Amino acid sequence: MSVAENQDLDQYCLDVATRAKAATLQLAQASGAVKNRWLRNSARRLRENQPLLETANQKDLAAAPDFGLTDAETDRLRLTPERIEGIALALEEIASFPDPIGEVVESSRRPNGLEVSKVRVPLGVVFFIYESRPNVTADAAAICLKSGNAVILRGGKEAFHSSRAIVDLLQAELAECGLPAGAVQLVSTTDRAAVGKFLAFNEYIDLAIPRGGEGLIRRVAREARMPVIKHYAGNCHVYVDALADQDDAERILINSKCQRMGVCNACESLLVHADIAAEFLPKIARALSKNEVELRGDERVCELVAAAAPATEDDYYAEYLGPRLSAKVVASVEEAVAHINQYGSHHTDAIVSQNLSAARRFVAGVDSAAVIVNASTRFNDGGEFGLGAEIGISTDKFHARGPCGIRELTSYKYVVYGEGHIRS
Repeated sequence: MSVAENQDLDQYCLDVATRAKAATLQLAQASGAVKNRWLRNSARRLRENQPLLETANQKDLAAAPDFGLTDAETDRLRLTPERIEGIALALEEIASFPDPIGEVVESSRRPNGLEVSKVRVPLGVVFFIYESRPNVTADAAAICLKSGNAVILRGGKEAFHSSRAIVDLLQAELAECGLPAGAVQLVSTTDRAAVGKFLAFNEYIDLAIPRGGEGLIRRVAREARMPVIKHYAGNCHVYVDALADQDDAERILINSKCQRMGVCNACESLLVHADIAAEFLPKIARALSKNEVELRGDERVCELVAAAAPATEDDYYAEYLGPRLSAKVVASVEEAVAHINQYGSHHTDAIVSQNLSAARRFVAGVDSAAVIVNASTRFNDGGEFGLGAEIGISTDKFHARGPCGIRELTSYKYVVYGEGHIRS
């Protein structure tokens, strides 16, 4: 549904929200078989309509220069046959996961004979605001519906035609499977004011999830009247301990930083134990230089690496999302932990060490959503953790933390069975 010229924006947003809320009752009772049929049939429908999707995508690609997109951003926007196949495969993978709804998390029989169970249930309506990649449209719809939730999708204007085409196909399959049309809706206006209106509908929307730049996320967190799953930034660290295997450390650091620099789980800061700094830092600086990464460090780093620039306080807080890395020499695991907890973003932090005691102290001390031992920070991802597609990564502690997949979009209720029990 689009916003007609004579239709008030307030009324349009309210109509979308009320349709989503109405859909939740039917979704909460939908069987896993029906939801999986929708997912698999949607995957088939996407494959069959590849030319339609590519035509819609061409409209977005043609408008990309007007939006000031970089070449990399334009490439992320592009739908190719391979990427459409990837979207379809992601839907089929989500269909293969167990249905979380109705799962008995725990149960007990009370001394008086009451049967008390904690049962997994959907959250309700999810309002998802996200960047311009078209595959995210399908992933979010699939994750939400699989977990029994209705979703309102507010994608970036850069991918509007692509997202519209994808959602039209998903909605057509909802009707075929007997599921409510309000289960998956795309906001059809690019008016920024619409976001604020949806964020005020706490009586209809149960959860907001922003996925994009820090400015957008802070706006959503500030204005939302419902809970928000979010992370503001990804200032991730790799700490190389005194007893690290230095070859492993180099591979892990280069992968963490250089595989994809513009993502939230890329490394932005390197910490090196003083005992190995003189040997390790010049070696890693050469490897970083080959990848055209600028190093900014403390006094000791600058002594050991002639090309390093002095780091400022802001550098240690920075999420560069590009070819720059801050570095510091520390005297102990505890100093590394203190640095990470002060400057980090509670997203993903890694230690490289053959010392089990040091690794355990690091894991216990670092207050982040994912703490990784002897592996790249790039593994903090729903797919890599076995969750399937993810709808985002949370650095909060309530109600979800880390990659958010199907289970993270559920809550629970207590179900109690008695036999005429009354409380005395």
